[in-house]
Amino acid sequence: MLDLVVLSLHFLLCFLIFLAIWRGHEDVDLPSSSTGTAEMKPDGLILIGKEEDIKKSHRITAKVNGREVVVFYHEGKFHALDSRCYHEGGPLCLGEIEDINGQACIVCPWHKYKITLETGEGLYEGINPLEPSPTPQWQSKGVKQRIHKVTVDNGNVYVSPPDLSVSFDSDYFADKYKNGGDLSKEK
Repeated sequence: MLDLVVLSLHFLLCFLIFLAIWRGHEDVDLPSSSTGTAEMKPDGLILIGKEEDIKKSHRITAKVNGREVVVFYHEGKFHALDSRCYHEGGPLCLGEIEDINGQACIVCPWHKYKITLETGEGLYEGINPLEPSPTPQWQSKGVKQRIHKVTVDNGNVYVSPPDLSVSFDSDYFADKYKNGGDLSKEK
């Protein structure tokens, strides 16, 4: 019986360590703007948080008109995009940022899809089989992920509400998780 208790405690400890490592960067969740608790400026910008807080944590998630958005601070710039990957809804807030051909890209933790922070383009590495010695080159799939305009004013970071007259692949998962919030970060 004692062996079972020790084994259970060992399993629990390993699981907690796994969660701590897997969790990665600190995420800060802010109140949803749809509840009216987030500050909105007269020009429609939605307060996400304090500039210094986001710079320290390097990323923050928030709700913008009920939509989950992640704001990254990377190499002196703020970037905002839908927090769910356009491919299968992976949580981009848990992804790592990589430099690919001079472009900062978030890497989806589920399937390693790469998305540029500046434009929302999906990138893939491919070859041209017609070349005599094909070498892999980074290519664009086009804009797949909705990005959001970020404004910094008086030490506060604001995001513009999305222009829904134009659709992006990430809209499907943004809508799917809109009412359920952060349903599951695990796959």
